[in-house]
Amino acid sequence: MAINVRLPEDLNRRLDEIAAAEHTSKSSLLLQGAQLIVERHTRRHLVDDTLRFVETHDAQLLKRLEDA
Repeated sequence: MAINVRLPEDLNRRLDEIAAAEHTSKSSLLLQGAQLIVERHTRRHLVDDTLRFVETHDAQLLKRLEDA
C-alpha cells in the first residue's frame, strides 16, 4: 500500500541526514518508525491487560501484602 506523507521541513531534512548516514531510504525509516509505534502500542496494552488480570485475580494477595 502506498501513502503520501507531508513532513515539516525540519523533520524532512533530519530524515534525509539519517537516511544518508544509515545508507537507507526515508521510506525505510518511516516504516521502521511505524513498526516501533505498533510494537509500543501492543506492549502497552499487554502490560495494561496483565496489570488488570493481577489486580482482579490476586486482589486478596495484594491486600495482604499491603497490610504486611
